Amino acid sequence: MPEDWEELKNITLEVWEHGFMGIDVGSIIIAIVIFGAFLILRGFFSKFVLYRFQLWAQKSETKVDDKVVEALIPPVKFIPVILGVFFATQYLNLNPDLAEFVQRVEKSMIAFAIFWAIHRASEPLSHSIKRLERLLTRSMVQWVFKALRVIIVFIGAAVILEIWGIAVGPLLAGLGLFGAAVALGAQDLFKNLIGGITILAEKRFHPGEWICVDGVVEGTVEDIGFRSTKVRRFDKAPVHVPNSQLADVAVTNFSRMTFRRIYWKIGVEYRTTTEQLKIIRDGILKYIEESDDFEKSDAVNTFVRVDSFNNSSIDIMVYCFTRTVIWGEYLEAKEKFAFEIKKVVEEEAGTGFAFPSQSIYLESFPSDAAEIFNPPAKKSAKKVA
Repeated sequence: MPEDWEELKNITLEVWEHGFMGIDVGSIIIAIVIFGAFLILRGFFSKFVLYRFQLWAQKSETKVDDKVVEALIPPVKFIPVILGVFFATQYLNLNPDLAEFVQRVEKSMIAFAIFWAIHRASEPLSHSIKRLERLLTRSMVQWVFKALRVIIVFIGAAVILEIWGIAVGPLLAGLGLFGAAVALGAQDLFKNLIGGITILAEKRFHPGEWICVDGVVEGTVEDIGFRSTKVRRFDKAPVHVPNSQLADVAVTNFSRMTFRRIYWKIGVEYRTTTEQLKIIRDGILKYIEESDDFEKSDAVNTFVRVDSFNNSSIDIMVYCFTRTVIWGEYLEAKEKFAFEIKKVVEEEAGTGFAFPSQSIYLESFPSDAAEIFNPPAKKSAKKVA
């Protein structure tokens, strides 16, 4: 019996000392405790240190540092994890092969944290470079930083691959033929990409502007992407239009109008006299010149003229421009103008508006027409005595 207990003890010691991959169980437990301690430290670090950084950033006048600190919080929280892995593995007595593998893992984690922080910090920085926006458009700046973030991801991935002994250069060369095949199948993608660059370079429109493309879309631009542009219609439905369709066609940008035009033809009755026509013309022109809703004739073309003799009316052409380009204010100015025209025509001139009508003149019946038959009057019957 004592021999059996001694054998069990030896087996237990062998399992304890051998552990996992030659590492004794005691060292593994202590390494886990070390890693757990750093995870606990991560919680205190996030609660106190990062909170202090946020308070410090909030005291500044600009909001850029607030956004940068907020963007860097996740990568910074990852630092205690890296420290926990490093010190836990340093405590373990690893064999050379396993030590090299763990070292590559640690280097990969460090590289990941660095490029993750740069990638996240580039987002708030893209919204704060006002000087660059003076040279380029806001959309172009966003495109540049999107491209930079893609480059950051690519470089970070290349660094991690190099850590693991994978050469990026030969890998890219091997992907050359595959990339050419993909390019042939992605012609529309590159066409839309070039179309987007053309839109931004020519500054055709920016996010927030109201555009119209006949037969395609009309609404407010929300985002100009690499492949398509998002336009929000006035019924609030989003429309994603390929950039090539916006680069190769005529685009009307209503947001860049200097004034809004009113072009009406007002038809009055044919019984309107010459003096009444002059009263209408002068009254409408006077209102345009005196109203603050309209731009003056010395800046834009303004016409109020008797234009034509239509089938049912004498037409007066009204051609003028409102100062506002805002849709709601424009409609209000047009409504006030319509009320004034009605007042001038009906009250001041004493005439009326024409409406489509048709007159039929009957001069005589043809000679071979049938004689009109008039039935005799009905006589009342006499009573017989």
